[in-house]
This record gives sequence, C-alpha cells and structure tokens, in this order.
Amino acid sequence: MPFTRFVETGRVAKCAVGKYKGRLVCIVNVIDQNRVLIDGPTSGVPRQQYAVNHLHLTKFRVRFPHTARTRVVRDALEKFDIKKKFAETQWQERAVAKSRRFNMNDFDRFKLRLARRERNRIVSKQYNKMKKEVVRNGMLFGKLKRGTKPLPPKRKPEEAKKLKPKKKKKPAKDGKKAAPAKKK
Repeated sequence: MPFTRFVETGRVAKCAVGKYKGRLVCIVNVIDQNRVLIDGPTSGVPRQQYAVNHLHLTKFRVRFPHTARTRVVRDALEKFDIKKKFAETQWQERAVAKSRRFNMNDFDRFKLRLARRERNRIVSKQYNKMKKEVVRNGMLFGKLKRGTKPLPPKRKPEEAKKLKPKKKKKPAKDGKKAAPAKKK
C-alpha cells in the first residue's frame, strides 16, 4: 500500500509536543520542508507556525483553499465532522486508555490486578478443558492424527458401580488353602 499521509493543505494532524499536545489541528500552508502553518479553531489552537516533526499526521484531509482564513477552516472542519470521525479511530481509543492508565491511583491498579487474575483463571480453565478434549480425541490442529484412534469415553461413577468385579473364591474354613487341581 503506498504512502498517503502527505504534508499538504487541509491535512488533519495531532500536535505531539508543547502546550497543545494531543489536540487536533489542520495544516493551512506549508512554509518550508520543516515548518507548516497550522490552525485548530475547533480544538482551541490558534493559527501559528509549527514544526513538521512535532506533528502526527492523520488519514483525514479536509478540502479548503490555500491559506484560508480561520472561519473557513472552522466551517470545513465542522462540515467534515472531524471530532466524531477521529473519535471512532483506534488511535483515539488507545489515547483514552493510556490517559486512564496514567490517572489510576494505587487502589485502581490493585483492582485491575485482581480482575486480570480472575480473567486469566477463567481463560486458563477453559483452555485446559479444550486441550484435554483434543488430547483425549487424538486430534491435532482439527485433524485426526495418522495412526491414532480416539480413546473411549471415560465411564461415569454410576456405570462403574453397575459393572462390579467378580468376587474371588474364599479359602477353606479350616485355614488351609485349597490345593490346585492336578494335571493328568
């Protein structure tokens, strides 16, 4: 897939450093290969020059004329509904999760650890159950292994009671063992 996130007029970007870190802005003009003129009327960023290497370019591009006024940029961003579209991206989801982790206190981290432990216990139990079933059936990666037969199902305790083992003969009452039969 070819590269599509170019530094161009109308490209929506996210500020990476400084006072406006994390805010969405729009590139209005390219000054030179290192600097651009940005404007973020919907996110509270005033029009200013900004270093290109301090921007994270997004996949979104808004159409408006070269070096448009702030009012025109605002109208284009609102018409494009950039906040809603960016909120649906994985980028925003990861940013929200990162800020939640950063703002956790000690008790929240403790609760998270307990929840992860419980989840892992449930997953491990189910995994071992499935693994045991696969081994019992002689299956490997969904196919029957060559030269193996599936094991018979285990008997339930009720079935085991029905099939009682035969009783052994009791020895003679006088304390002597019965002599084995002689061969002729």
